[in-house]
Amino acid sequence: MTEQAVIADLILFNGKVTTLDRANPQASAVAVKDGRILLAGTDSAAMAHAGPHTQRIDAGGRRVIPGLIDSHMHIIRGGLNYNMELRWDGVRSLGQAMEMLKAQAAVTPPPQWVRVVGGFTEHQFVEKRLPTLDEINAAAPDTPVFILHLYDRALLNAAALRAVGYGRDTPDPPGGEIARDAAGNPTGLLIARPNATILYATLARGPRLPPEYQKNSTRHFMREVNRLGVTSVIDAGGGFQNYPQDYSIIEELHRDGQLTVRIAYNLFTQKPKEELADFAAWAGQVTPGRGDDLYRANGAGEMLVYSAADFEDFQVARPDLPTNMEGDLEPVIRLLAENRWPWRMHATYDETISRALDVFEKVNADVPLAGLNWFFDHAETITDRNIARIAALGGGIAVQHRMAYQGEYFAERYGMAAAARTPPIRRMLDAGVKVGAGTDATRVASYNPWVCLSWLVTGRTLGGLPLYPPANLVDRESALALWTHANTWFSAEPDKKGQVKAGQLADLAILSDDYFSVPDDRIQDITSVLTLLGGVPVHGAGDFRPLAPDLPPAMPDWSPARSFGGYQKRAAEGRAYAFAAGCGCASACGVHGHAHAGAWASGVPVADARSFFGALGCACWAF
Repeated sequence: MTEQAVIADLILFNGKVTTLDRANPQASAVAVKDGRILLAGTDSAAMAHAGPHTQRIDAGGRRVIPGLIDSHMHIIRGGLNYNMELRWDGVRSLGQAMEMLKAQAAVTPPPQWVRVVGGFTEHQFVEKRLPTLDEINAAAPDTPVFILHLYDRALLNAAALRAVGYGRDTPDPPGGEIARDAAGNPTGLLIARPNATILYATLARGPRLPPEYQKNSTRHFMREVNRLGVTSVIDAGGGFQNYPQDYSIIEELHRDGQLTVRIAYNLFTQKPKEELADFAAWAGQVTPGRGDDLYRANGAGEMLVYSAADFEDFQVARPDLPTNMEGDLEPVIRLLAENRWPWRMHATYDETISRALDVFEKVNADVPLAGLNWFFDHAETITDRNIARIAALGGGIAVQHRMAYQGEYFAERYGMAAAARTPPIRRMLDAGVKVGAGTDATRVASYNPWVCLSWLVTGRTLGGLPLYPPANLVDRESALALWTHANTWFSAEPDKKGQVKAGQLADLAILSDDYFSVPDDRIQDITSVLTLLGGVPVHGAGDFRPLAPDLPPAMPDWSPARSFGGYQKRAAEGRAYAFAAGCGCASACGVHGHAHAGAWASGVPVADARSFFGALGCACWAF
């Protein structure tokens, strides 16, 4: 049968298709056959493949892109809990956030909690602060409330303290602090000093959903990221996510044909001082690449050994890793290399990367790493020297928009000059390192890819602070590439997806707004109006709504997902950032009052304590 005679299952036409295929960069139509792209070209060329049963979808002149790929999300763990979590992602007012919390507390039955688990920063609120413990207790006097803010702290109301059993005699755990009043009683503030173990261990004490609700929850979370145009995720494992126990739900959904996101999963060690045993056991059970195009094993990480974990709480000093780190890491890397297991490694700071690369280079001398798609995650403070070392070893770097949520804290501690290359994405690309982008959702940043794309293009935090000079920004097409075909290297799936190109998987998104022409500030508001996975609609909105199948309601019936959904849409009048309202910080500036972010966003070097303006008394650098 000739190509001209092949009848398409689906034809999408009348679109502005960005293919990311250099040989064929633009198209108006896409023909799909058996889940793969048959043709990307003109409407007439695509319609030549139409038959009596071909589904035809008019894109209405909208922008069409390849389905987005998140190279670092905790979607498996996040899916198990999504229906239990009140999401403050996208909320721009603390007042609105607290109204949501109060309403949710009123319908949450005992012994359940109200949980706000990451995805936001105090800097996104017009008030520029977190709620006080008194405000939380007033909003929810009887229902346990747990609020996780980045990697730095958790806020618990009195009911939650009772539920977890924290009292006067509860000792501070290693690496954490339970804040106390003058009488020694816990106040409800938990502080990561220097790691988040206390935060996650406390969260783990809460009730879990039963398996049927976990399946429902996972389906709703997948549909939520489909709504944003995401069709593939590389799952980075996670604390308290044990293999194989905590993978049973996602594997059952896969068997039942209910996955709407392609998932490549990494295995994250769970046992400090027993990491080698974990990976040795898994090497006998799992082979990287095992699975299919929807669900497949990807390798090890992001946690390889606990002694190498450098959590990025920029409100405290960089942690010094123990001297035994290299001794713990080397046997794990050697085992992975010998078994041809790719790995990913969490590393925020250049100091961690330097020491890890010493180990990688030592192992490479005996067991060549060539062909293993290993990479670092995060790398906010990486130096040019270590970028070159990674390039020489054939590794990669997966970056995330954590600085969009924490940039103000970093700049306050280290200065704007240091923040200007956190991470130095353009330098990585120029050095030839494989670079991909993701979110690190859900416990720090949000899962919304458009917030990350906005950060890549504009260099601004959610609070409006411009972090990067033009030399460290990427253009819109390059940013989109980091979210599509560039990410296929990190799951060893090159040329399989990430472009609108004949032979690739037909994963596509029709966008609500044209990514290439909307103002910079509106990139983060983009959603998908139609998302296709293998040519099958998995999300539809507006005129495209009838094309996607309905989901059963979010369960349980008190689920925040029923009342509020996920990422909150900005009100039209709220698109302009407000810097001056209700800062709530302790150090007003004699020049700018409490409008620190507005001052930082100006061209005047107020953020630099050593600059002459800072010497004249502006305290915006110090708040």
